[in-house]
Amino acid sequence: MSTNAPCLIHSHGPSGGPVVRLGVPLLHDYLEFLSGRCRPNTVLAVAYDLKVFFEVVGKTPKRVRPGDVLGFMTAQRTGQPSLSPQLQPVQDQAGGVSARTVRRRLSSVSGLFAFLHVRGDVATNPVPRGLPTRRERHRPRQGVPLVRTTRTLPRILAPEEVDALTTSLRSPGLYK
Repeated sequence: MSTNAPCLIHSHGPSGGPVVRLGVPLLHDYLEFLSGRCRPNTVLAVAYDLKVFFEVVGKTPKRVRPGDVLGFMTAQRTGQPSLSPQLQPVQDQAGGVSARTVRRRLSSVSGLFAFLHVRGDVATNPVPRGLPTRRERHRPRQGVPLVRTTRTLPRILAPEEVDALTTSLRSPGLYK
């Protein structure tokens, strides 16, 4: 993979199922592995997350380090388009993506590097699991998460939605 951005290719295979590729052999192998384990929309989302990651980082998977991952997180949070000087920045971007999106993208990148580590393509997974705290001495392996997402309250149903729900529960077709 050069520092050129990977190209997301979404097509259909001989069986009619979707095929997602990024034009990089290591990434293609991972997406093929995922396609046997996940739903097509999940594979497409992971492919897009990996595309964004490698566009921002501008390195091959074998050259990615933890500092690159932390820089990616900062770029996503602040809205910076690229860490690589070879990639042209987008000038009209006002802000970053949500913490949930950053967390999902880190999960996709971590899954890729776990796969590459198991295969022996990389020595370690460069995605840190969390930041250490003082409590590490008492509870090892329990640090602060890299991305903290806000807990949201459930959405309250409108009266019409409540009526529709309770009506569907009382329908005679439910107990056949």
